[in-house]
Amino acid sequence: MNRIGFDDDHAVIVIGTGAGGATVAKVLCDSEINVIALEAGPRIEAEEFVQDEWTSYRTLSWDDERIAAGSWSVARDHPTSPIWHCRVVGGSTVHWLGVALRMGEHEFRSLSTYGPIKGADLLDWPIGLSELCPYYERAEKIMGVTGTNGRPRQPVNNNYKVMHAGATRAGYKRIGRGRLAINAAPYDGRPASRQDGFTLHGDRSQAKWCTSYIEIPRALATGRLDLRPQSRVIQIEHDRSGRIVAAVYVDAAGNRRRQRCRAVVVAGNSIESPRLLLHSASGRFPTGLANGSGHVGKHYMRHVTGTLWSVFEKSVHFHRGETMSGLVADESSHNPERGFVGGYYIELNAMSLPALAVLLRPGLWGTELAWALERYGNMAGLIAIGEDMPRATNAVLLHSDRFDRFGVPLAVVHYDDHANDRAMRNHAYKAMTAIHEAAGAVRCYESPPYPATHNLGTLRMSSLPEDGVVDRNGKAHEVSNLFVADGSVFTTSGAANPTLTIVALAVRLGEHLAELLKGGDL
Repeated sequence: MNRIGFDDDHAVIVIGTGAGGATVAKVLCDSEINVIALEAGPRIEAEEFVQDEWTSYRTLSWDDERIAAGSWSVARDHPTSPIWHCRVVGGSTVHWLGVALRMGEHEFRSLSTYGPIKGADLLDWPIGLSELCPYYERAEKIMGVTGTNGRPRQPVNNNYKVMHAGATRAGYKRIGRGRLAINAAPYDGRPASRQDGFTLHGDRSQAKWCTSYIEIPRALATGRLDLRPQSRVIQIEHDRSGRIVAAVYVDAAGNRRRQRCRAVVVAGNSIESPRLLLHSASGRFPTGLANGSGHVGKHYMRHVTGTLWSVFEKSVHFHRGETMSGLVADESSHNPERGFVGGYYIELNAMSLPALAVLLRPGLWGTELAWALERYGNMAGLIAIGEDMPRATNAVLLHSDRFDRFGVPLAVVHYDDHANDRAMRNHAYKAMTAIHEAAGAVRCYESPPYPATHNLGTLRMSSLPEDGVVDRNGKAHEVSNLFVADGSVFTTSGAANPTLTIVALAVRLGEHLAELLKGGDL
C-alpha cells in the first residue's frame, strides 16, 4: 500500500469508501493519481461477516445517535435512529440488497415534466439520461448487474412466485426478476450466489458487488492508494482564497491528524457529508463550507416507502433466495391520474424472524403478534419504493448543544411528508394488498416506513450556484477543488434504488477529476 506523508499535498483525499468514494478512488488510481481514502469505520474481511441481521447491523452500522425531527412516522417510531448506513470499509455496499435500477428520463426532468408542485422545490437535473447512459452501462459492467450485458437473471424464488401470480391476476404487465448486482453465474472472479438469503448481511461468498473486496483491493494493487480505516474526518480546511488544503481527522488511536491534499472528494452519505461541510464553517464560509447559497443540508429525500407482509394458508419460505430478486414496474411511470406525480416500484422484501418481530408493525403485541410470527413460514413480503418531493424544509442540521465524542454536533434529520408522498404511499399499500389478496393472502399487515436507507439530496446538483451545492460534474459551485460523490448530489430522488446511479456518477466524476488534475487545472 502506498504511504503518503501528512505534508504531501499532491494526493486527492476521498472521504468514505462506499459506492461513490471507492469508485472514484479506483478510477483515480487507474489514472495514476495518488489517493488517500479516509474511512471512519474498520476494515472487515468477507470471512468475518456474520449471517445474522441484528449482529451484522450492530457490527457494520454507523450507530451514532441522530435526532429525528418533523412529522414523519420514523420520528415517532425511531426518534434517535431515523436513518441507516454503514461505517466500515465498503460503506453500505457491504450491507445492501444489490438492487441496481436506472432512473427514467422523466425523473431527471421532474420540474419540466410535473410542473411546479405546491410545497415542493422541484428542479431539473443539470444532466439527463442520455448523457448518463454510457456511465450506466459501465457501472453495470463493473457491478455485474444481472439482466445486462448478457448476464443471466437471478432464479425465481417462492416470494417471486406469489408476487407474480397475484400481480398477474391484479392486471399488472411489467412483472420481472429485476436487476441485481449479485452474480447469478460466476463473473469477474466471483462465484454465483448461494441463494441462501444472507447476501444482505455482508456476503461471505462475495457474489454480491461490494467495494470492500472489489474496488478497494484493486485500487490498492495499483500502488496508488493509501487506505486509512478508522479515520474519522471532522473538518475540511481551506486557505485564504477558499481553496481546500487539508482534512483533519481522528485516527484509530484517538490522535488528531492533519492531511494536506490537492483536492477532496466527500463521499460520506447524505447525512455525514453535509454534516461535515456544515461543521467546517469558517470566516469565509460562516454558515458552512460551500454553503454561500444556503443549500447545504437542505432538500433531504428518503424515498416514499411502505411495506406489506401477508400470511398465506400454505408455506412460502420467503426468506430463501435473493431478497429483492423481483419487482412490478407498472406503477413506476408518471401518471398524475392516480392523484400524485412521479411513480414507485413494488419490490420483493423479506426479513428474518427476529427482525420481523420488531418491524412488522410498531406497537403490535400479544396474541396478534404471536399469531403472525407463528406463521412466519407462510409469509410473503413486498415493499414500495417511490419518488418523494424535495423540500428545503426537509434538512440535515447540526444540533445546537449536543455533540459526539469527537466534538462534532449531532445531526438532526428533519422530515415532513409532502401531500404527494402520502398519496403515493396510500396508493402503494392498496396496490400491494391487491397483489397479495389476488394470490390468496388470508391476512395483510401494512408496516410504516423504517429508518431511511436511501438517503438522498442535501448537497444537490444544479446548473446555477444559487439553486444547489455542486455542479453537473459534482464539483462544489463555490470551491474549485471540492467534489461530492454520494447520494447527496441527487437533485430529485426518482423511484429507482439509488446505488447504480451513484456508481455511474462516480465513474463520471472520477474521469473528470483525473482530466483536471492531469491538465494542471487543480
